[in-house]
Amino acid sequence: MPPTESVLTDELALEIARLGIVGESSDIGTLRRVSELAPQAVPGCAGATSIRWAIPDDLDEGPEPLASAASHPDLAEITDRQLARRHGPVFEVVRTRTAVSSDDILTEARWPEATTDMLALGLRTFSTTPHVKEPVLVTLTLFGVSPRALARGQHALASLLVAQSSNAVSNTLQYGSVHRTAVQLQEAVEARAVVDQAKGILMHALGCDADEAFAELRRISQTRHVKLTALAQRIVGDQGLVERDIDHTVD
Repeated sequence: MPPTESVLTDELALEIARLGIVGESSDIGTLRRVSELAPQAVPGCAGATSIRWAIPDDLDEGPEPLASAASHPDLAEITDRQLARRHGPVFEVVRTRTAVSSDDILTEARWPEATTDMLALGLRTFSTTPHVKEPVLVTLTLFGVSPRALARGQHALASLLVAQSSNAVSNTLQYGSVHRTAVQLQEAVEARAVVDQAKGILMHALGCDADEAFAELRRISQTRHVKLTALAQRIVGDQGLVERDIDHTVD
């Protein structure tokens, strides 16, 4: 089989599909996994790095990396250097939202510092692909050890990998947001329930209506400097506190 043909086995396809499953991993775990899968999925790819970026509200602001991962420690090191310089091909990709590549790094003149680092590792070609799914932007960089090792036909597979990874991170963020909202709503419902129970106890003890009972709850809460929910929990937990609290605040 020619080296430019992708070998997408059933097992590899399943691994790529699993990237998009919510709860399978953290964003760092997803970036690491897509970096590890790229050399397996793309012929000519000797290693890969992936970065999650913050999307600035102001287009004049520079891109900000939030997390990164690499298939090899040496690739992580040269990526960290590029991020520290805040200049290089990956920054060009983030600014323009357009893929960039170099068939032969030895003849590349656009990013001398970054390409010097690559050549020092024996790399001769690279390709960086972006994918945006608000509020997530992920870049995936593939590296090869010989010129033109990353054929143009492999860019589609790289796009699939980076799209799946950004979708996974985006889905995880949305799931986390929905989960937090659900927890907050549940806590609000539980707080309302215990306040209603405390109101019922006060209504029985004082012979008053619901509005008067709630007003009494607020009065005791303010007098004792205790949160309304905490006071309601005390009343519900020990109904004997009702008369004592009321008597103290009346004196």
